[in-house]
Amino acid sequence: MSNRPSPRLPGVLDPCCGSKMMYFQKDSPDVLFCDKRSTDETLCDGRNLSIRPDIQCDFRDLPFPDKSFWHVVFDPPHLTSSGQGSWIIKKYGKLPKEWQEYLRRGFEECWRVLKEHGTLVFKWSEEDINLDTVLQCFPERPLYGNRARGDRQIFIVFVKN
Repeated sequence: MSNRPSPRLPGVLDPCCGSKMMYFQKDSPDVLFCDKRSTDETLCDGRNLSIRPDIQCDFRDLPFPDKSFWHVVFDPPHLTSSGQGSWIIKKYGKLPKEWQEYLRRGFEECWRVLKEHGTLVFKWSEEDINLDTVLQCFPERPLYGNRARGDRQIFIVFVKN
């Protein structure tokens, strides 16, 4: 056993960061970026897709102790259809056939690493599955979020009390 202190984790975890499209600060030291993918490739339309997480891991099995982060951003894949090699699947990922269990396990892991009184922001798109159906997979209830009609991206906030 080492006497060296473990490295200090930042306050924010993004366990499925993808190409960090929603971030203004894509290299913020305040966020630990994770994803199970790591790639740099040119998409069929010529755009570059770069997924470079700080740590490569699966959001259903996070390598962090309980209650490690004040804020968790959970933005899992939300698509169930489209071709496996399509650019949209390469960019966003694709849900497996048993997507309910997949999302439930991911939420539970995000909740496990969230500190007491911390916030979890769940980002979703109702492209293939509506939000109410997805929220039934989670053991916790959200506090608030944007539910405006026509919004493609929905943000829902949970508070751990």
